[in-house]
Amino acid sequence: MSLVATSITASSTADATAAGSRRRRTYTAHASPEDLTITAAEADFASQFGCTPGDICGRELCELLHGRSPARLRQRFTDLSKGRSGWFTERVTGRDDAGRTFRADLTAIAVTGPAGPAGLVILLRPMEDAEPARDREQTLSALDARVLEGVASGASTVQLAGRLYLSRQGVEYRVGLLLRRFDAPNRPALVARAHASGLFALGQWPPKVLPEFIE
Repeated sequence: MSLVATSITASSTADATAAGSRRRRTYTAHASPEDLTITAAEADFASQFGCTPGDICGRELCELLHGRSPARLRQRFTDLSKGRSGWFTERVTGRDDAGRTFRADLTAIAVTGPAGPAGLVILLRPMEDAEPARDREQTLSALDARVLEGVASGASTVQLAGRLYLSRQGVEYRVGLLLRRFDAPNRPALVARAHASGLFALGQWPPKVLPEFIE
């Protein structure tokens, strides 16, 4: 049995133990540690993104999958590729070429060779097969959701203050919390990262945070 196959088998066994008797569907792909491009994928993995296995090969993981903090997700992949960690699990949002989004639990495992990491095994478990617990990292309070929607629609601090019955300082405080939470340097980056995380309903104006992300 190859080293890659051994890693997948070990991970699958660990998953089965953690889940007890409940069946868990996991889709598998392999990626290059040098540039994080997909080198092989199961048909079910590729279909999550509206692709065939041939189409998805050569595409970069961070182009297809987004975490709550894109910088954090990329750093975790870098640590894996450099041999600084052996594996990690992260809640991610995927998007296919038609713009449809889905949430999943991603586990990435480094396959080590004589010279260091020789490949990455990617295990993707869509949320319909995941634990029913809510993702506390991505859920927002109702007030923060309204602030984020206002920022995404281009509303100014004064406009948001009047709309939400807050002081201007209160609006700036809430926006500041959101900037730190999404690791965003400014308001446009905050909106972009919220979109990348799948928080907004697609094709809707003004922007609306999806109900499942609101506490």
